[in-house]
Amino acid sequence: MADTTHTPTLHRTVVLNVVGLSPDLIGPNTPHLKRFADKGKLVPVEALLPAVTCSVQATYLTGTWPSQHGVVGNGWYFRDECEVKFWRQSNRLVQQPKLWEEARTLDPDFTCANLFWWYNMYSSVDYAVTPRPMYPADGLKLPDIYTQPATWRATLNADLGEFPLFEYWGPNASIRSSQWISKSARWTEEHHAPTLSLVYLPHLDYGLQKYGPDAPEMAAELQAIDAVVGELIDFYEARDVRVVVLSEYGIDRAWRPVHINRTLRAAGLIAVREERGLELLDAGMSAAFAVADHQVAHVYISDPGRIAQVKALLEALPGVAEVLDTAGKQRHHLDHDRSGELVVIAEPGAWFTYYYWLDDAKAPDFARTVDIHRKPGYDPAELFMDPHSPAKLKAVRALAKKKLGFRYLMDVIGLDPTVVRGSHGRADSSPARGPLLMVGHAELLPEVRLQPTEVYAVLLRHLTQLSPAARPSS
Repeated sequence: MADTTHTPTLHRTVVLNVVGLSPDLIGPNTPHLKRFADKGKLVPVEALLPAVTCSVQATYLTGTWPSQHGVVGNGWYFRDECEVKFWRQSNRLVQQPKLWEEARTLDPDFTCANLFWWYNMYSSVDYAVTPRPMYPADGLKLPDIYTQPATWRATLNADLGEFPLFEYWGPNASIRSSQWISKSARWTEEHHAPTLSLVYLPHLDYGLQKYGPDAPEMAAELQAIDAVVGELIDFYEARDVRVVVLSEYGIDRAWRPVHINRTLRAAGLIAVREERGLELLDAGMSAAFAVADHQVAHVYISDPGRIAQVKALLEALPGVAEVLDTAGKQRHHLDHDRSGELVVIAEPGAWFTYYYWLDDAKAPDFARTVDIHRKPGYDPAELFMDPHSPAKLKAVRALAKKKLGFRYLMDVIGLDPTVVRGSHGRADSSPARGPLLMVGHAELLPEVRLQPTEVYAVLLRHLTQLSPAARPSS
């Protein structure tokens, strides 16, 4: 009898996270993805609530719901600081063990590379690369990255060139950022061959929100990301690395912005602080306010006695599908201290703006800029130059000031949310327009549909299940 008591070596695996990819987008414009699906297997994944990046990634990587891992959105209200914070980076905000930590207990030689998945800083992975702009005291924002080990930062900048931060998000978002991430993934594989590589490819997200999933412009966007993914699939398979392709959510057509905070403001529930004639949300002094996150909003209410009043107000707001109270949050696995007292879900085609001012002349200066950290909510209008102002001329002037070393304000983003054509966050998309998971080895995916918490087991299975040829014989 052969010795079967030893721990088998884990099989090297890469997970390509193609943001916004849904089954109905795979076709003539995605020949590489279609070939991969036809060779292996594709299954739909039930959408998570909220169907947004940080929550979904934390669920996939812990196998637990937001009520357990605590990532209730891309941002939330930090009650102890009385501040809304979006797009934080510390992995310590995820309150459950991660996939790579379990894998490491199975094989002490296991290594993991996290390439641009979220909560990428200060984690227990072996290798990490993620955006980390520099904000010097003169007001500039300069492209840069965070890496683990720290010495990678200079090496990657030298070998791959500067990360194209301003093409990663904003009006200039383009395929170049996903191409750079792809290069960093190949560089990491060639130099260190991690057991598990997590690769985030955001490009589809831009076009789907700008144009909508059915727009003719999406053909070129799909072809661009398909070329990147196809190269990565071929590259990793040639190195005997198992490939998993997945997405976090699908994106539906959107045409109806809903100003949830303006409704709360008109009811006298929101407090603002005026600075130089402009209004800032004063969350700590507000009786109720909403943290808008695509098609879901957490509503924080300081006085429990007013929850019923606020719930009735929001249920009557056109564009609102449902308002979750304590029982509703429990039903959707959102009963966590970080969640709002109420969670509001938009109707199909609707989405929530973060706008809290009633007069655009009083909008804060950052409202007209790309500023994902200061805005107390998500702003997809950052993907567009303001169509109602000479935005391109403003950009040229600001860049000239930047080159001369002067302070500048890149105030080129508009306050017209009707330019947005796609959104996500709801959990009831059809399987054809929801998230998916594809594998090259069909035998490793016996399921026909997955709960979001079950993605964890599929990824672990790819790492731990030996191929028939590699299994010890008796």
